[in-house]
Amino acid sequence: MAGYNLKDKSAIITGGASGIGRAIALNFAANGAHVHILELAHEHALQTVEEIQSNGGKASAHQCNVASHEEVKQVVDTIAGGQTIHILVNNAGIAHVGNLEKTSEEALDNLYNVNVKGVYNCMFACISHMKNSGGGVILNMASVASSVGIADRFAYSMSKGAVLTMTYSVAKDYIGDNIRCNSISPGRVHTPFVDGFLAKNYPGKEEEMFQKLSKSQPIGRMGTPEEIADLALFLCSDKAGFITGTDYPIDGGYIKLNS
Repeated sequence: MAGYNLKDKSAIITGGASGIGRAIALNFAANGAHVHILELAHEHALQTVEEIQSNGGKASAHQCNVASHEEVKQVVDTIAGGQTIHILVNNAGIAHVGNLEKTSEEALDNLYNVNVKGVYNCMFACISHMKNSGGGVILNMASVASSVGIADRFAYSMSKGAVLTMTYSVAKDYIGDNIRCNSISPGRVHTPFVDGFLAKNYPGKEEEMFQKLSKSQPIGRMGTPEEIADLALFLCSDKAGFITGTDYPIDGGYIKLNS
């Protein structure tokens, strides 16, 4: 996007090997950032890095389980030892389908460890470095499920509601340190996860269910990872310097037009 220059800035992006995270990594790198991808699936992260580098961009891959406090701290400290951390994008997350009765304790703990504790771990590891360097930007990936009830998404909604309120808290506590913190709340976005979900749960009916899910968005289609990445680029750029403590739905009208 013209005018949204991230030249000489470094950005940590979790879950940057596929889907929305990959689109953000490619977008940020194309606009001058040195992208650091934190990813459990290291081989996939290396593929994204290779694509960025082949287009003249700067990128590095770091194998990391965001649910591990020590792993995250070690990786972030290593990155900070070589360059200033300007941007953190907390994108890594997992999904779960099921209401309260269909959510096991194990599933709930797993969602919490990745979607909630993982965001905490990354912000905790980065915040002191940002304070010491004079500021920074944190962008968290929330969801429409943070704000409205969605059927059969009990644990997922719990985790994304926590992401939203953590965003507000961090924005409030660190505004005096020149650290901005915002979140994005996507509706349904067409990613490889969606294709895998349909293939697993609706074999032979993938196209039919894809159209049904698409039409559940008032705008009549799913979003694209690139559309989410463009919003992320704006919010992490200096163009958004007056924005903090705000959640941005990007949902094809889902929240407002379905209520």
